[in-house]
Amino acid sequence: MDFAAAFTRDPQAAPYPVRCDASAAAVFAVLAAVLALTVDDGRAPDALGWALLLAAHVPLAWRRRAPMPVLLAMVACVVPYHALDYMHLAPIPASMTALYTVASTGRPRRTLFVGLSVTSVTLTIQVFVNPHEMVELLRVSGWVIAMLVFGASIRLYRQLVAGVMERAEREAERKVAEERLRIARDLHDLLAHSITLIGVQTSVAAHVLVADPDRLDREALVKALDGITETCRDARSEVRTTLDVLRATPEGPLPDLASLPDLVRTSGADLTVRTGAAKVPAAVGAAAYRIVQESLTNAVRHGAPGADLSVDVGLEKDVLTVRVTNGGSAPGGTGGSGYGILGMRERARSVGGTLSAGPRDGGGFEVAAELPLPGREVTV
Repeated sequence: MDFAAAFTRDPQAAPYPVRCDASAAAVFAVLAAVLALTVDDGRAPDALGWALLLAAHVPLAWRRRAPMPVLLAMVACVVPYHALDYMHLAPIPASMTALYTVASTGRPRRTLFVGLSVTSVTLTIQVFVNPHEMVELLRVSGWVIAMLVFGASIRLYRQLVAGVMERAEREAERKVAEERLRIARDLHDLLAHSITLIGVQTSVAAHVLVADPDRLDREALVKALDGITETCRDARSEVRTTLDVLRATPEGPLPDLASLPDLVRTSGADLTVRTGAAKVPAAVGAAAYRIVQESLTNAVRHGAPGADLSVDVGLEKDVLTVRVTNGGSAPGGTGGSGYGILGMRERARSVGGTLSAGPRDGGGFEVAAELPLPGREVTV
């Protein structure tokens, strides 16, 4: 995983670049010294040769911070080293690393210019040092070109991965924003209903007080005021459990658990509702409905034809549980990375709940949500 990340992330944005590159430069310097002492590819370095060889590795500590200056500094040391016919293989690993860095961090035009320049300098030195070694001349040029092509390919690959990740993040943000907007519309419906109901009950109470003060219908007045109190309490609970703000206009009535049979019937799934006579807050019921709706949509869209679908909604203490099981394949072949699952998690979070989605042990896919019911009451 770390090896793959090294090729996909921006090398100039990696943590501690100077420290890492300095360590790599030290390793390359040790490797160069071993090659200079063991390989017979020129005359053995003397004091000047060792100074040039080791000095060529020092700039590598800043190769990701300043690729071009590092390459120029290395060329200033490597060119006289090769011209004096010291062990030619010793500085090659460090030189190839500098070329790779320039190609993987720069524009194609700069890479082409560097390739032509380095190849020209290399060929010129080779002609003067070993004018009869044409095979060696072609081999050195081929290594230079290959390293530049490899660095340019890595740069293009990083750009491609960065573009894909950016598009995926924008799409995920758009899906979450759409789900939040739908939550806002549902909340708008809820508050519009509650406020209208309070207005009607207030009008009834006012009418009872004004119509005939001498024969005041205390029972009707108390009933109207109790209705206002209950409506206010329910509305306050719904507002407290919803995290978004009011936006847009309502689009139809607020969905709830009573709408589940019609929703499930169209997908051919088996529905089990175990809520009894419990009073489920409107926001929680809407969240459960939307989670079931999105789960069934994913199952129909991505599941295997004829797969068993089941929906189970029940109460466990003060928590409404929603479980949608698909006996076929997982949505998109993933374990919960789809944008629809992001939206369902946002829906569950809006009422203080949690949601999990992933493949089942026995095959298929399952979405499970737990939605708390604040101040749950049971009607008799």
